[in-house]
Amino acid sequence: MSQMLAVCTTGKADPMVELRRIDIPPLGDDQVRVKVVAAAANPADWKSASIRKVTSVIGCDFAGTVTETGRNVTDSGNFKVGDRVVGFVQGCLELNGAFSEYVTASSSTVIHIPDSWHFESAAQLAACSLTACQALYQSQTPALPSPENPTSTPFDLLVWGGASSAGHFTIQLAKLGGLRVITTASPKHFDRLKNELGLEADRLFDYNDPEVTRKIRAYTNGNLRHAVDCISEGSTPNQVNECMSEEGGTVSTLIPTQSDRPEVKHVVSVAYMLFGKAFDFPFPCEASPGMVEFANKSSRMIEKLVAGGKMVLAPIKVFPDGLAGVQEGLEYMKSGKVSGEKVVFRISDTPELKA
Repeated sequence: MSQMLAVCTTGKADPMVELRRIDIPPLGDDQVRVKVVAAAANPADWKSASIRKVTSVIGCDFAGTVTETGRNVTDSGNFKVGDRVVGFVQGCLELNGAFSEYVTASSSTVIHIPDSWHFESAAQLAACSLTACQALYQSQTPALPSPENPTSTPFDLLVWGGASSAGHFTIQLAKLGGLRVITTASPKHFDRLKNELGLEADRLFDYNDPEVTRKIRAYTNGNLRHAVDCISEGSTPNQVNECMSEEGGTVSTLIPTQSDRPEVKHVVSVAYMLFGKAFDFPFPCEASPGMVEFANKSSRMIEKLVAGGKMVLAPIKVFPDGLAGVQEGLEYMKSGKVSGEKVVFRISDTPELKA
């Protein structure tokens, strides 16, 4: 089998994507090839597909089984054929993406998952958990305490958008690092954030409350120095800035943003940076080979937390028709209907694969 079905960009606004039969992407020495069982959608997928003019395979997050390993991966013994894994790639860049039958991915961003985890729920893990690692341990100065070296003197961290996928994993890692987490969300998600992620009720704030920034400043006594903006668009960069102390601090953002306070530094955390290569889409970024080592270290940490039962997955919404349902799923996300859930596609549900 040399070809596969994949969801490709069209270069048009409607439809953004279409199902095509293309060659299975080649395997690099440091990569694994995975038969995709389920793929999860991220906001970057529809945003990139809507403006991408070059034909490319869309999708970043995947879950499935390893079918082949590159030479260096085989020698390392870290992955073998048949392993159940999740991972992510920079979708919408070339003819290799998660919304396909097969994907090749750098082993540094691939994570083993236990037999007890369903592929559909697990597909959400890689990109958001590794972005959370960037936001906490790389963008912040100094790096915040991690689950491997938790602090014994807790301090406050604001996670703006705690019910988002990125917020979901940022909260968990921060709490495992010993931090006192404050978050904003819609009140309809408060029970989940309390019951599943263990957040204290008085640390949950309604982001629609016009007094939310004042209340957070009061709660932190004006001493907040660290924040992660998991929305990073619209009014949120300025709102997060309003919560920070007069002395300033650092805000980790998920897309490049401008700070309206010189004493508050905004540092972008984007999972694509973890491949260590330069890219110019969706925004320019210089090469940073050291990122690969950080990615691998973070992936192995997440792997241990998963194996130890310390990571909780967010709710999912599985769209019908597998790869053929991606256009509908992207439109659902684009319309703003997603709230506290992850959009997922089960590849075997694709009608063309049932014929």
